[in-house]
Amino acid sequence: MNLDATHLLALAAALGWASGLRLYLTVLLVGIAGHWGWIDLPPSLQVLGSPWVMACAAVLALVEFGADKIPLVDSAWDGLHTFIRIPAGAALVAGLVSGWAGDQGQAWGVVAALLGGGLAATAHAAKASTRAAANTSPEPFSNLGLSLLGDVAVPGMLWLAWAHPLLFFPLLALALAVMATLIWFCFKFLRALLRRVRRPASA
Repeated sequence: MNLDATHLLALAAALGWASGLRLYLTVLLVGIAGHWGWIDLPPSLQVLGSPWVMACAAVLALVEFGADKIPLVDSAWDGLHTFIRIPAGAALVAGLVSGWAGDQGQAWGVVAALLGGGLAATAHAAKASTRAAANTSPEPFSNLGLSLLGDVAVPGMLWLAWAHPLLFFPLLALALAVMATLIWFCFKFLRALLRRVRRPASA
């Protein structure tokens, strides 16, 4: 499938956003789409369609799927991936956009990297803060439910960006608004919790 401007913008935004939630699943799905010819990947991303890359992404996606279901382990995993998801999201979006931008590919690649990194950072911060807040609850169901929501949201939004880009954009705007709200509330909650924990220790 050859990408027009609308599809390109939608897929770029979806890649950045999804990388902040499920990086390895995102890489795997993009690789599958490129390998089977569903999307004509630019040269900079064609390596994702390599069987070796897809196999590695599948193993890591499976590990992430399990780690994300275990309270506290999920937060440790998120903490580690702060240094992986955001630059990887920026690189994926830059690779996608620069490959289709012709003579201005380098300049557009920088712009795409900034936007892709910003989307990945927003999604990652919302995920990490929400899961950290959920881990303060003794019941396991909220944690599991949030994890399963992420498992469904990533392939769902990537498919929507590819199949119905005009429907994708308002849903992405809604998701970003919800995430920004969650970040604010969760950080406020975690800061208040930290103060309560420190207070008896300092008394």
